[in-house]
Amino acid sequence: MTIIPPYLKPGDTIGITSPGSYFSLEDAGPAIAALERWGYRVRTGSTLQTRFYQFAGTDATRAADLQQMLDDPEIRAIVCARGGYGTLRIIDRLDFNRFYLHPKWLTGYSDITVLHAHIQAQLHIPTLHAEMCIDLKSDTRDASAFSLRRALRGDRLSYEIPPDAANRQGTARGILVGGNLSLLAALAGSPSAMDTDGKILFLEDVAEKFYHIDSMLYTLRRSGRLSFLAGLLIGGFTRLKEDDEGPFGQTVQQIILDKVKEFDFPVCFGFPAGHQHENYALKLGLPYELTVRPDYCRLAEEAVSGF
Repeated sequence: MTIIPPYLKPGDTIGITSPGSYFSLEDAGPAIAALERWGYRVRTGSTLQTRFYQFAGTDATRAADLQQMLDDPEIRAIVCARGGYGTLRIIDRLDFNRFYLHPKWLTGYSDITVLHAHIQAQLHIPTLHAEMCIDLKSDTRDASAFSLRRALRGDRLSYEIPPDAANRQGTARGILVGGNLSLLAALAGSPSAMDTDGKILFLEDVAEKFYHIDSMLYTLRRSGRLSFLAGLLIGGFTRLKEDDEGPFGQTVQQIILDKVKEFDFPVCFGFPAGHQHENYALKLGLPYELTVRPDYCRLAEEAVSGF
């Protein structure tokens, strides 16, 4: 059973924490100002004022900060400051019992995929794959920032994008899950590995070598995560690197299509989400319809009651 967190109203409080890499309170200033202009109150956690090497404090500090925000009934949404690395180190320290009883929107991408996946796998509560403080600047007319604002207030999201020559046509309906490929592969075989059967799987990544993308997709395929998808949605694969041994010999599109060639679900490339300027909000854990046609592609959030 899906439990949808309440959408935000003006005056609600948003908490900001950094469960992974360091991000300063000063750097969070533009994001705080933007959220306040949207009509929300903002409460910053201790992790915006602590640092332990590359992390936003020790594992214990980061876990305690996120735990406090998960448990606090006055905080109606959590926007993570940034990704980086570190959430995997604290996931087993967290207690989601109060969060389950009083869910709230948890927002982020990249390293925050650990939280998206764990919450989907264990609690079936929707989360937001969207911009974080590191992206959210003072110009709130930006389309990606506006999509986050719309998602937080409860607008039903729908996006139409140009077709990609590598797309595989078709229509899929299912719960949208996924996130950063590296983290999803790292979670394989763990209690945080999400069920993808009958789902629309979203994938993105950054700064990876082509052979590593190939390897991680094999991990998903061998663990059965690609076998029974309703559809596959591919976001940004940016700043990719060739191996020191030379060119890999396949594009990202070719690597992905090779892993799903025996299946017949639609595949949509080039969705504007991930480590890039266009990073549109996605409500993971809710039903969508994915339409892939020769002339256009559309991803449309569906009414939960009609799913």
